[in-house]
Amino acid sequence: MGKETSIEWTHHTFNPWWGCVKVSAACDHCYAETWARRLGEDVWGPKSERRFFSDAHWKEPLKWDADAKAQGVRHRVFCASMADVFENRADLIPHRLRLFELIKNTPHLDWLLLTKRIHLVKKQLPKGYQFPSNVWLGATVENQASAGKRIKYLLEFTSPAVRFLSCEPLLGPLDISEFLRKGPLGTKVDWVIAGGESGHGSRPMEPQWPEDLRKQCSAARVPFHFKQWGHWAPIELAGDAVTRKTVIHIVRHAGEEITLVAVGKGKAGRSLGGRHWDQFPKVRRA
Repeated sequence: MGKETSIEWTHHTFNPWWGCVKVSAACDHCYAETWARRLGEDVWGPKSERRFFSDAHWKEPLKWDADAKAQGVRHRVFCASMADVFENRADLIPHRLRLFELIKNTPHLDWLLLTKRIHLVKKQLPKGYQFPSNVWLGATVENQASAGKRIKYLLEFTSPAVRFLSCEPLLGPLDISEFLRKGPLGTKVDWVIAGGESGHGSRPMEPQWPEDLRKQCSAARVPFHFKQWGHWAPIELAGDAVTRKTVIHIVRHAGEEITLVAVGKGKAGRSLGGRHWDQFPKVRRA
């Protein structure tokens, strides 16, 4: 995130392995793939091997859990930034089972499991398995088409403490209002994250897209977190970063011309509608 970040998005990141396969438009400019290749790791694609880690790596969350317990607080762990926990490969099964055991043994950590393969999650779980109350289960939803395909599967799960959407990179307008209220199973989307794309080849996010999501969440009283504008930002937010060489992109909304400029996520910031949106779900615990 950019320099304006004023909150702790997550306290820790844990990767049970590195590597993945692209499955949707949100993957087109995957930062994790770029980062892995920069480090010389060939772990992307269906034929590449995944990178696995030592026991010392797997012991780190146990220390985080002990620290959180000693401090009397909860820590959030994002899992996984360099993989998808629910990728369908036989060689990942023992590592995924090890992850579930680790989650059970770290009750003072809230584990954010975000996937683009939400339709596969039930098939990947051990028979009779229920997510413990320290799991926040999320699905990436980048446009209306992916929302229609994925959210229904997320709402089938009744045991996670939080069901959330990551609308990042946000690639089009989204209407998710029907999913922000309880459905037949008594579940709903509990939290929405939105943000633009950053890095090489980033696609502009029109300002109305995150604003519409914010309004939907506000009407449903669902917490909303605006993570970043990404590489592109409205010109009025870019300030001194704009030069004569800055690339611009023009969009139109309701007859108004809106200028977006490519200044990079650090200078674009994360202000939406004149403020930061740092809302997080409140979890009731027994």
